[in-house]
Amino acid sequence: MASRSPEKVAFVASLIVLAFLYGFVVRAWDWFPNELLVQAGDQAQAVYAFSPPSFVTSRVYDWQGVREEQPDKMQPGLTLVTSEWEGPEGYLPEVRLMDRDGKTAHRWRVDPRELFPDSLDDRRIGRRNIHGSHLLPNGDVLVNFGQVGTVRLGACSDAQWRLPVRSHHSIERAEDGSFWVSGSSQEPRRTSPGHPNGLPGLMKPVYHEPLLNVSEDGKVLDSLNVLDVLYANGLERHIAEAFQPHANKDGLQTTDLTHVNDVEPLRASLADEYPLFDEGDLMVSIRNLSLVFVVDPETRRVKWHADDPFILQHDPDFLGNGWIGIFDNASDFTDRGAMLGRSRIVAIQPHTDSVEVRFPTKHSDPFHTGSMGKWQQLANGNMLLTESKAGRVVEVTPEGRTVWEWVHAPYDENHVPEVTEATRYDLTPEEVASWSCSSSDMSSSR
Repeated sequence: MASRSPEKVAFVASLIVLAFLYGFVVRAWDWFPNELLVQAGDQAQAVYAFSPPSFVTSRVYDWQGVREEQPDKMQPGLTLVTSEWEGPEGYLPEVRLMDRDGKTAHRWRVDPRELFPDSLDDRRIGRRNIHGSHLLPNGDVLVNFGQVGTVRLGACSDAQWRLPVRSHHSIERAEDGSFWVSGSSQEPRRTSPGHPNGLPGLMKPVYHEPLLNVSEDGKVLDSLNVLDVLYANGLERHIAEAFQPHANKDGLQTTDLTHVNDVEPLRASLADEYPLFDEGDLMVSIRNLSLVFVVDPETRRVKWHADDPFILQHDPDFLGNGWIGIFDNASDFTDRGAMLGRSRIVAIQPHTDSVEVRFPTKHSDPFHTGSMGKWQQLANGNMLLTESKAGRVVEVTPEGRTVWEWVHAPYDENHVPEVTEATRYDLTPEEVASWSCSSSDMSSSR
């Protein structure tokens, strides 16, 4: 290729300088096309000013509050809901206990910027969504903010302790009183505690997500690196598949290779009903690999795993009688599951390889959340489902019929705050009234 002559270089440079100077003149003397540029700038600022915040989603339902379709079939108790509500300081994360009418029996209003003022950067703390929660009998509640940290709050929303690690998603309590949460490394990397010289086959650095065992007073007791567990148990195939070209489209990021969203210990009262497992074994959900497995936390041996029939799943639970229930997001990257038929609750019995679809049925109302989402098997056989991306909570019978539902008040005409989690607790308003701060937190708001 011939080299550029000095004359050509000087000519191009002079055009750039003239264009730059003309821009100043256009602006100063209001020459064409200054008016068009000003209008375009104003429109861009207007769009930016009215862009919805990260905690809202597209509005699906044109109503708000509670609907009771079969109130006599509801599971008694109060429902703990995590989302964001508007207050004097604007929208902030809240944990609310609501009765069947949608009235607030108690609330914990929290601001991650106040709880973690010195430990985290603005980028991560700006995400601020409450991921996981766990309510204790005395009114204390544990919450974690996605990639920010975990905090234990008293009934008056006062911090009992803070754990400023990149924790996220579910909080599950073990029988010894400790808690299991998932964490994340500060930056992507290729090495791990088990592979200090590099994890074989990793094509790029990835975030590492340890399973953290946290004491009642907020100390990390143990940590299991998920990637090390996969490599040690011959499950590298799932990692290799994630790096295939087809897995990198539609927003699936291989730097967030595992994305653990649930860790649940097997309780002693259920252990005899699971022939393959033992008390204290951990069930782990890895969303971005569409993988669920059960591991012994002491030996790090995986006793069972499955990657079908679910896609980008959440919240696997031990249900008893050998069954595991899984929230199958069935994420197909459409707004309302137009391709794969919307979200499901799938049950698997590992020792028999049996599979059942518990929800939806032919009696069920539409239900879909392509990401997020939770579910709870209730004592009366009903299921409580969190349709996060629609701002909705619904209770259904074993036959799939709706008995109760609640939809968040809209953020604006087209958006509604996401509901990250809803859990039914066996509590009465009278029990909640015995907590400190209860009288000042009673509200009729919905």
